[in-house]
Amino acid sequence: MDISAELTSVMKETIRGMVEGKDVAVAFSGGLDSGIVAAMTKEYARSVRLYTAGVEDAYDVIASRELAEILGLPWEHILISKDNLETNIREMIEVSGTDNPITLSFEIPLFYVSKNIGEKYIIGGQGADELFAGYSKYIGLSEDALRDQMEADMISLLTDTLSHERSVSEHFGKTILYPYLDKRVIDVVKTMDMKDLVPGEIRKETLRKVAEMIGQPEIAAKKKKAAQYGSGAMSLFRKIAKKKGITVSEFIAGTCNDIHQ
Repeated sequence: MDISAELTSVMKETIRGMVEGKDVAVAFSGGLDSGIVAAMTKEYARSVRLYTAGVEDAYDVIASRELAEILGLPWEHILISKDNLETNIREMIEVSGTDNPITLSFEIPLFYVSKNIGEKYIIGGQGADELFAGYSKYIGLSEDALRDQMEADMISLLTDTLSHERSVSEHFGKTILYPYLDKRVIDVVKTMDMKDLVPGEIRKETLRKVAEMIGQPEIAAKKKKAAQYGSGAMSLFRKIAKKKGITVSEFIAGTCNDIHQ
C-alpha cells in the first residue's frame, strides 16, 4: 500500500476512535495539520466546531475563516487583544508553571481556546511538524542531522510541551486529543525513508497527499506559519513588553517572580 494511503487509513481510524459520539472543538489554524484533522473529525464526531485564537485580521484568522467555509463547519474567532493578553499570559504561567518564553508564546492560542470553549474535547495538529519535518529550521539539514533534530524536538514535545498543555487542559476541565502522536500514526511514519521527509520546496509532502486523498486539495495547498506568528500573539506580546521598556523574557521572568513571592 502507498504510504500516503496507509497513513490516511490509520489517521481516520485513530481520529474515529478519539471523537466518535463526542462534541469536539478543533484548535484550528486554517493550515494543513489542523485542516486534515478537522476534515476527518467531521466524519465521526457528534458535533464539531472550529476555534481560532488570534489578533484581529491575523494570518490564521483569515485563513481559518476561509477554510471553515470550504469544510462547511461552524467557526469561531477567539480574540487575542492588548486588553486581554497580559492577563492571560499571567494566568497561563500560574496554571502551568511554565517560564520558557518560546513555549509560552507558542501555547497562547491553545490557552485561549481551552479557556473559552464549551466543549470538553479539543483536537488539533500538535506533533505534525515534529513527525513530518515541518519546521523551517529543518531545511538544508543532512539526513543524519535532520533525524537527530527531529528526535530532539519530539522528546521536547512529549515532555515539556505536553506537560504544559496537560496542566492547562486539566485546569479548564478539558481533554486534548493528539491524533498525530498516536502510536499507530507514528509507526506508519517510522516506515518512511528519511529522504522522503527531508523538506525541499514543498514541506510535509506526504501529509499534503493525505489531504488530497480525503478530497481536500485546498488543505493540501496550505502554507506553513508558526502558531505564535500566525495568531499575531508574539508580535502583540513584544509590543506590550516594549511599552514597559523590557524584553519578553524580562516580562515573563518578572511575572514569575511576582507569582512566587
